[in-house]
Amino acid sequence: MSILNNWDQWKNFLGDRVEGAQEQGMSQQIVQSVAYQVGDYLASSVDPKNEQERVLSDLWSVASEEEQHAIANVMVKLVGNNSSK
Repeated sequence: MSILNNWDQWKNFLGDRVEGAQEQGMSQQIVQSVAYQVGDYLASSVDPKNEQERVLSDLWSVASEEEQHAIANVMVKLVGNNSSK
């Protein structure tokens, strides 16, 4: 089963990656930039596997670049908050 099939597993995976990047000394700005690049790749190359990913994909497709950065930043916050609980 792919981590993309389950929303909670996907969030945990992203949270672990964000936490690891921060532990390695990556700045928040770099983490957010990478999150935007990952979001852009997923939106253009990966079919959403669950309802939550479909919502994100739909939002990404109609968002301006600035809004896409905001979506990526919010995802970083979301997975960061989940990993600290």
